[in-house]
Amino acid sequence: MTRLLKLLLPLLFFLLSSSALAAEGPDTGDTAWMLVSSALVLVMLPGLALFYGGMVRSKNVLSTSMHTFAAMAIIGVQWVAFGYSLAFGGEGSLIGGFDNLFLRGITPESLTGTIPTYVFVIFQGMFAIITPALISGAVAERMKFSTYCVFILLWSTLVYDPLCHWVWGSGGWLAAAGALDFAGGTVVHLSSGVSALMIALILGKRIGYPHERMTPHNLPMTLLGAGLLWFGWFGFNAGSALSSGGSAALAFTTTQTAAAAGALSWMLAEWFHAGKPSALGAASGIVAGLVVITPAAGFVTPGWALLMGLSAGLVCYGGVMMKHRFGYDDSLDAFGVHGIGGAWGAIATGIFATVGATGLIAGNVHQLWVQLLGVVAGGGYAIVVTLLLLFVLGKTMGLRVEKDDERMGLDQSSHSETGYNY
Repeated sequence: MTRLLKLLLPLLFFLLSSSALAAEGPDTGDTAWMLVSSALVLVMLPGLALFYGGMVRSKNVLSTSMHTFAAMAIIGVQWVAFGYSLAFGGEGSLIGGFDNLFLRGITPESLTGTIPTYVFVIFQGMFAIITPALISGAVAERMKFSTYCVFILLWSTLVYDPLCHWVWGSGGWLAAAGALDFAGGTVVHLSSGVSALMIALILGKRIGYPHERMTPHNLPMTLLGAGLLWFGWFGFNAGSALSSGGSAALAFTTTQTAAAAGALSWMLAEWFHAGKPSALGAASGIVAGLVVITPAAGFVTPGWALLMGLSAGLVCYGGVMMKHRFGYDDSLDAFGVHGIGGAWGAIATGIFATVGATGLIAGNVHQLWVQLLGVVAGGGYAIVVTLLLLFVLGKTMGLRVEKDDERMGLDQSSHSETGYNY
């Protein structure tokens, strides 16, 4: 018996040691989900190109789509070179550091929570790409492509990366204050939406607006884009749990619920206000519901998500109507949907949070004040820096294409191409 124990003990020790080592590695289920989520968020980019591309006139369909694909290229490189390091490297209260330039210091064995850090880098990189692309909805059909490319590079570096660090980075001051932003209501949608409004105001109206009708040239394309955005948003929101557990399941459920409710309430609002529901309104309502639930996806129950989605359609429909009242030309409603929706979603999170955090309905008034602080600070910072960038670029590169080029269409004048050859 003693001899048998001597033989079995080393084997038992080896097995226990192997189990312990395995436990220190990444969780394969979480890793697989996050890889899929990263790919889902990437699908949102061509979805956005279709969504925006269908809403412009046919002479600008390629130039509008190029705004999104240019962001995929430019910010895809910026994020690996230094964007990730500024957002998540270091522990400063306002900005990260230079510890992870070109992803230095990260290896296949590096972990962030239960997933490889490389997966976390790429997942967050998809957020960094889509955020400036959202801004392009306000500049469609009239901004110089070269200036746009420089602008999104500078804006991502000076606006997105610091805001990302404030809310999600180690040591970020809004994170320390207790701000809730599950998947980017303030970081992504509010910042891009208010920046879009600034650009629309500085650029001015398109030639002929609002007297000339500028109807979408291909609404089936826009509807397809909205469908791809809805599909990809499951990775956007549920992936922000950074695991494949219950939090991801909740975020998945609230995302679906709010998107459906947003589409329904927008259609009803338009039916009541304009007499008929439109396909464009249904697509816009889907996106509005998705935007509003984004900061709250893992913090609210499906019942509150339903209420937030219903409110999203109404609030964002009103936000889009503002451009007609005040006369600015937000070409594709980037501010009305993302700016207004992002702000309301952040505030609503402070009201309805009951899972993993408490909001106003649970008696936590302080959380609502923190959310308001995040909206004011994040939105104000984005506005100020955007205006400074526009001033500098306007003096050096120029912001707007020539009038003849605008009349011809940016597909030909900026890219020497046409979307359709009839």
